[in-house]
Amino acid sequence: MFLENIIFGMLIKQVMEKLKVFNSKDLAKITQHRSGEIKFGEKILTVPANENWKEFITNCNAKFVLIGLPEDIGVKANMGRVGTASAFESALKSLVNFQHNKFCKGNELIALGEIDFSNEMEISKSLNQQDKEDRKKLFSLVENIDKEVSFVISAIVKAGKYPIIVGGGHNNAYGNIKGLALAKGMPVNAINFDAHTDFRIMEGRHSGNGFTYAFEEGFLKRYFIFGLHENFVSKSVFNTLKSIEDRVKYVTYEEIGVRKEKSYTNEITQSLKFISNTPFGLELDLDAIPGIPSSAMTLSGFSVEKARQFVHLAGSENNASYFHICEGAPDLDSSNNNHLTGKLIATLIIDFIKSKKFEEN
Repeated sequence: MFLENIIFGMLIKQVMEKLKVFNSKDLAKITQHRSGEIKFGEKILTVPANENWKEFITNCNAKFVLIGLPEDIGVKANMGRVGTASAFESALKSLVNFQHNKFCKGNELIALGEIDFSNEMEISKSLNQQDKEDRKKLFSLVENIDKEVSFVISAIVKAGKYPIIVGGGHNNAYGNIKGLALAKGMPVNAINFDAHTDFRIMEGRHSGNGFTYAFEEGFLKRYFIFGLHENFVSKSVFNTLKSIEDRVKYVTYEEIGVRKEKSYTNEITQSLKFISNTPFGLELDLDAIPGIPSSAMTLSGFSVEKARQFVHLAGSENNASYFHICEGAPDLDSSNNNHLTGKLIATLIIDFIKSKKFEEN
């Protein structure tokens, strides 16, 4: 155990070099101050200058830690449309301009910062995902991202806080799950509000197989996919899920929203019974919501209101340990309202924070 702590400390030091820690000025620049109002950006906590971020979040009363993952390399490696790197910046600009009031207070949240993937992003620009050798290089870049994400998430959870992670592709589910498992010292569970399983073959790391790798490497014990779209899953993946149905379950969107064979709220209850007996991560892929710019945008699926209800119910579980919002891609929105994706993400962040307050009452 002593040796493991030394290794963990060395890795955290390495990660800290890539972690861009926010300060109050960073938030002030994007907060639109208005007389008679108190904005979230005026109250959100940041790490004071020259103070160790791990010590600060450990000793701080705020329970939630916001971290950004501005990358879309995992999406590119999965043959998807890039653009998810822009989600965190867009979400933060909306979040800081929400109202600080009795329903949700800005000082309940620490805006830790974002992991700097600029070098990896620059390298990925010159790589063609259709080229076999280039795709292998993209897989390698995703593996680097995995390491950074898992140790930051682990450090936040060890500090006794709830990580709220925004961006980029769903490849980051692996780092989130691994980080939670390392912090808890045990395999953990996950529930995923998604149109896809992201349980594809282990051909190399990308946004379509984060849960597969976490499962096979022993970090993920039980996994539930909520709202799976029947048309988007291959026969081979369905066969895989059937062979491990004691540990991986799903309910499809069509069963609930089209054929009306099952009830939305009842299925949420059943899915949470399956995974909530141990620490679990809450994953939400924005490509499950109709009309949201994302790497795999859809026109059919559960509404924003249904997604918010899901976050509230899942987040209010005692063992809900992190919240990850991914695949949103404001850069893919060519309209004059490309800020709305960030506004939705910010709304979901607040819903998760409120769900934990509901849990206490």
